[in-house]
Amino acid sequence: MGEPALQKKAQDGKFYLVREDVLPDAMKKTLQAKELIERGKAGSVWEAVRSIDLSRSAFYKYRDTVFPFHRIVKERIITLFFHLEDRSGTLSCLLGEVAKTGCNILTIHQTIPLQGRANVTLSLNVADITVDIEEMLNSLRKLEFVEKVEMLGSGA
Repeated sequence: MGEPALQKKAQDGKFYLVREDVLPDAMKKTLQAKELIERGKAGSVWEAVRSIDLSRSAFYKYRDTVFPFHRIVKERIITLFFHLEDRSGTLSCLLGEVAKTGCNILTIHQTIPLQGRANVTLSLNVADITVDIEEMLNSLRKLEFVEKVEMLGSGA
């Protein structure tokens, strides 16, 4: 579904932000199937649903009603909050990892390190991101100097 159609859908009904762990399996699998199709890893709906053990009827029931969070954000700007260990080069490394994903860093705010920890807030334009936002967040969480990553908000 293209962006104009997605925006039209958003105007026609209410949207709710729901944590993934409370979604029914059929909705989660529908999202997985849509991603397989979008990324070209499945050539058809049948192939996608078969690979993740989802019925075609469930896919068609949910395909136009469930979307990854980043797809419904109109403004492609997110704000991330980090708790970092205070070590030489950590901010530079963090910014490099963010840049590798195609995000444009709009603002950086870093607190003065206290007790070996510093907080960093980044505002990012994710219009040209080359990976899924959740995938980016997971990879940033795996950096050895990152203690915590939170998405504070999205939009402008």
